[in-house]
Amino acid sequence: MPDISDGELVLLARHGDEVAFRLLVERHQPMVRARARQLCANPSDTDDVMQEAFLRAFIALDQLRDPDRFAAWLAGITANVCHGLRRRGGLALLPDWPEPLHPVANDGVPSADDIDRADAVRAAMAQLPAAQRRTVVLRYYADVEAGTGAARASLHKARRRMRAYLTEHRPDLVPATARRPLMTTVRIARSGRRDEMSHLPGRAPTYVVLLADESGRELPLWFLAADGFRLDQLLRAEPEQVPDELTVRMLGALEATVTGVEIGELGPEVAAARIGLTGPAGTRQVTVRLVEGLAISIAARARIGVADAVMDRLAVPAGTTPVRQAAVGGGGVMAPGRPGEPVSRRPERPRYSPRNVTFADGLDGWLFGGSFTENVSDSHWRDYECVTDDGTAAITSAVPEPAGFALLGQEVYADDYRGSTLVFRAVLRAPEGRAGLFFRVNEGRPIRGPLTEQAAFGDPDNNVTIVANDPDWSPHQISARVPADVEVVVFGIFLAGPGRVELRNPELRPL
Repeated sequence: MPDISDGELVLLARHGDEVAFRLLVERHQPMVRARARQLCANPSDTDDVMQEAFLRAFIALDQLRDPDRFAAWLAGITANVCHGLRRRGGLALLPDWPEPLHPVANDGVPSADDIDRADAVRAAMAQLPAAQRRTVVLRYYADVEAGTGAARASLHKARRRMRAYLTEHRPDLVPATARRPLMTTVRIARSGRRDEMSHLPGRAPTYVVLLADESGRELPLWFLAADGFRLDQLLRAEPEQVPDELTVRMLGALEATVTGVEIGELGPEVAAARIGLTGPAGTRQVTVRLVEGLAISIAARARIGVADAVMDRLAVPAGTTPVRQAAVGGGGVMAPGRPGEPVSRRPERPRYSPRNVTFADGLDGWLFGGSFTENVSDSHWRDYECVTDDGTAAITSAVPEPAGFALLGQEVYADDYRGSTLVFRAVLRAPEGRAGLFFRVNEGRPIRGPLTEQAAFGDPDNNVTIVANDPDWSPHQISARVPADVEVVVFGIFLAGPGRVELRNPELRPL
């Protein structure tokens, strides 16, 4: 039997068949990944581009004029997502139960269909354990809310079992809109930043939001710095700094409300969120990126659901994901470093001069990080490593094709250097790869655009000298003038791609 064509899958997906779109994802994922890897300036963007391309394709599926040309259309979307990076620098939230439990028609007289449906629901209830059956009766017949966590968990399990029973025995009674993955209701339990390694100040490391269910499981969702900062502002009750509060107010002005947000997968490795909306025109869903869904759920105080399949596969026991922040509402954001050390723009004591330039104390005083630490996939978070030995520091790629770039540097305050020209000198050896010195002087602005090699090298605040495939020790230097309004200067070495770079005798002095 020949495989079903792309065009046929597209037509099925347009009519709400999520399995059809999942098959499209599985079929074309290798092509999208390869095209993204080819077009992206930074390999670490590949996973993000793949996710964004499939999400855009799903949202715009009705705009595809020729369904049989889905592959070419998807390839074009992938290219557009990559170009955009360069320019820049479930359950459908159904009510508590999808069908009425009481066999009463609009005129108060139950029809044969109503009675048949009620009999099927009673049969589904009959196979429940006694405790779960009692919970369902209280909630849906006596209209008594499940108050305790145990009662809510029991109700959730009962609904899952009843849905499974009806799907197997009476699929004709399960609406098409309800034939989606079962959902687990979750809450945002904790948030913070990854507790793995040091990072450059001003560049937030990968950010995590932990969604907890009633059974003691947590689902960690990882976000890059900009998205993490946005969610952090909402969780810290500062909605005026993000646009999501305005979005919710505008929906209210249109008499539309957010009924909830549900997290699932459009296909393998393609996560998405569905925002449920209800208003004068009825109910509908909008498929968006995870960060958009979470942000709206926080701003609207809406319920969050996660597909059971996702929870079963990715959830971990509560408290096992290390983050540098207390529970939501417990205070300020915490950053990598000593446990419990709060984020601060300045350290406890001022530092105007470089520290530990002989590496006598290892990497104390130095910061090791780079774009690879912000990759969406944790499989890349150890692509580079930094070691010291006998007055030398070295950055080495730990895998054949590392994501992004790595750097080792120091940040010092510019108080003693304002108005002068600073020179950063060091002795380097780069037997393999593309490496060099960097010297950054600015007013605390982040690198323009996403933290990619292209953006870092192209930022006018960065001064870079490149050393490539030089196996011998040789002196190098960079100089820059420090304006009177500059707060900090940052200096160090970098390695982009596979290879190794070694540093000795760093020195920062006025000219």
